[in-house]
Amino acid sequence: MTDDGTTTAAATGTLGYEQARDELIEVVRRLEAGGTTLEESLALWERGEELAKVCRHWLEGARARLDAALAGPDGAAEAGGGTD
Repeated sequence: MTDDGTTTAAATGTLGYEQARDELIEVVRRLEAGGTTLEESLALWERGEELAKVCRHWLEGARARLDAALAGPDGAAEAGGGTD
């Protein structure tokens, strides 16, 4: 992490869900608290967008795994929830 609270996009890709969520919470807290310059606020906003994307990616992956597990070996749930 750099002094302005941002990291590289490459480092973002290696974050787990909990890490990204916790950092996103901190970014939101800092933005809501105010007292930052416009440049710092923009950097925090951009970082928050990156973190939200990481969280969304993890949640979509978890949903896909859950759907696959619920579908069972024949994949019935993926094809519309079952047979007619």
